[in-house]
Amino acid sequence: MTRRVAAIDCGTNSIRLLVAEIDPATGTLVDLDRRMRIVRLGQGVDKTGRLAPEALERTFGACREYAMAITELGAERVRFVATSASRDAENRDVFRDGVREILGVEPEVITGDEEAALSFAGATRELAGTDGLATPYLVVDIGGGSTEFVLGTDRPEAARSVDIGCVRMTERHLRSDPPTAAQIAAATADVEAAIALAADVVPMDRARTLVGLAGSVTTVAAIALDLDDYDSTAIHHARLTLDQVRTVTASLLASTHDERALVPVIHPGRVDVIGAGALVLRTIMERTGLTEVVVSEHDILDGIAWSCATDDE
Repeated sequence: MTRRVAAIDCGTNSIRLLVAEIDPATGTLVDLDRRMRIVRLGQGVDKTGRLAPEALERTFGACREYAMAITELGAERVRFVATSASRDAENRDVFRDGVREILGVEPEVITGDEEAALSFAGATRELAGTDGLATPYLVVDIGGGSTEFVLGTDRPEAARSVDIGCVRMTERHLRSDPPTAAQIAAATADVEAAIALAADVVPMDRARTLVGLAGSVTTVAAIALDLDDYDSTAIHHARLTLDQVRTVTASLLASTHDERALVPVIHPGRVDVIGAGALVLRTIMERTGLTEVVVSEHDILDGIAWSCATDDE
């Protein structure tokens, strides 16, 4: 029996909606509406510890838009998951109350481990049997405030969330335009330390296939594939080599904000943080020794939708 569900993923940089028809018996998920807005909820959180009023209003504006779409499509269950920025903020109650008023559901401020499990489910459900992809998978979800590492085959076996998202690394280190060599070195060292921390819990040396999720990874893929326009069909399950990722990263880190803004496949809301996101991906590949990344358009958002359809509650 199919179920119509709505999933909302509210991260540090973006808020995304998926309304889908899901049939748990056949394992199929059909998109009815999938959209994303860059709201930068995590603006300044790393420095101030609080959600900025203007960031909250941008987020609430997107929630109002999503509420209309959910009502129009008649989703029978809605799940709203909030991640890194709202975990860290002192005034997260303001965020929670606003979401509840607009959407009528309680936003779930999930732990890093919960975030990792949902990301793994969304990314790997359709990979089984794909030629050339050995298991275990190492799924990396590079967000705005954090990156999740999840190792598993049919289900997560080990997971760790660390604070090396693209927004956080940009605000913490890459302040010049373009960033200096010293800033890039400091960001790289920060990412390497976080990877080592994650490796204490996640045995990355067991991984045979690296799966990369979220906007930083898909944008790097779009650039590497030399796409004129963002094409999710071309990007989904594309395979990028480490050399390709290094080339794109070097170009992004050497360019100015205005130069990156001219690249049509970079969303305007990612122009200032994509260099940091690419740096995180490159460093993960270098430190794990995994020389290819499989890019997935399906991620935590799909995992949230599946949880709505398969939960007995």
